[in-house]
Amino acid sequence: MSLKSDTWIRKMSLDHGMIAPFAEQQVRKADGKSSGIISYGVSSYGYDLRVSNEFKVFTNVFNSMVDPKNFDDRSFVYMETNECVVPPNSFALARSVEYFRIPRNVLVICLGKSTYARCGIIVNVTPFEQEWEGHVTLEISNTTPLPAKIYANEGLAQAIFLESDELCEVSYADRKGKYQGQRGITVPRL
Repeated sequence: MSLKSDTWIRKMSLDHGMIAPFAEQQVRKADGKSSGIISYGVSSYGYDLRVSNEFKVFTNVFNSMVDPKNFDDRSFVYMETNECVVPPNSFALARSVEYFRIPRNVLVICLGKSTYARCGIIVNVTPFEQEWEGHVTLEISNTTPLPAKIYANEGLAQAIFLESDELCEVSYADRKGKYQGQRGITVPRL
């Protein structure tokens, strides 16, 4: 396995559509804004993905149980907003702006950005497996006793690309993974 650089990420995205839309460099200011944003785009050895403006914020209005085998979608309040407030000690699901197409010999590890981590906001994402494609469903946990703000269309997590020197025997696409081709925010499936 080898860690892939910004040059490789640019080539794979521009020539092969691995990431779309794709920011060729680190973006720190939005068009027309004088103030900074939470950065996104290519970094030295990764890609900082953006969170879209679609969120599903967890609520316990119906006194439901969280069950990954029988998830009640009513446990979420859906919203489209530029600033999502995650309640204290709660979480939200969101999706990446970018759509990913992972090559057969690549595994991607995704971790939350330090700007949010330093505020007690944890981003959890499972690995992007070989030949998986789709929008990334992002789990955003607010571990603090205070409301936490998430900014849409700004950086939320960093994807790190690892390339193997040999192809896997069975890819995510081969086994017809249940989250293949997901668009939008995807809740648990069996």
